[in-house]
Amino acid sequence: MDLILWRHAEAIDLELVGDDMARSLTPRGEKQAARMAAWLDRQLPDGAKVLVSPALRAEQTAKALARKFKICPPLAPLASVDQLLELVQWPHGKGCVVVVGHQPTLGQTIARLMNLNDTDCAVKKGAVWWLRYREREASSQTVIVTVQSPEVL
Repeated sequence: MDLILWRHAEAIDLELVGDDMARSLTPRGEKQAARMAAWLDRQLPDGAKVLVSPALRAEQTAKALARKFKICPPLAPLASVDQLLELVQWPHGKGCVVVVGHQPTLGQTIARLMNLNDTDCAVKKGAVWWLRYREREASSQTVIVTVQSPEVL
């Protein structure tokens, strides 16, 4: 199974709208999302599922990919790692799943899957962490396929 964790791109400050779920992307965030989406579109298999937080900034990030996606309330800001992993059926889900979500949930998910000592991992706005579950010689492994940031694409 491949799990791609994509943090939403840069969004306007909460103080400007007062509702965290209504925060939209900034012009810089729109560029970040477009850059990452162009790269992802070249890499993703045709059957990849795209699951998205109901927050506006996550939906706008996913729209840049120009693929079908599903809004998933369990991916809202401050979702738990367990909610995310259950939704994607890690590690026994099939194929490739893209999750467009938020910090700290994405970083906490990476930390857990990679067995890091820290409970959180920094994920830059608009960045992608591509993880793969595999079984080798009777042991299970989580492998980092790639980490991409929109600034370096």
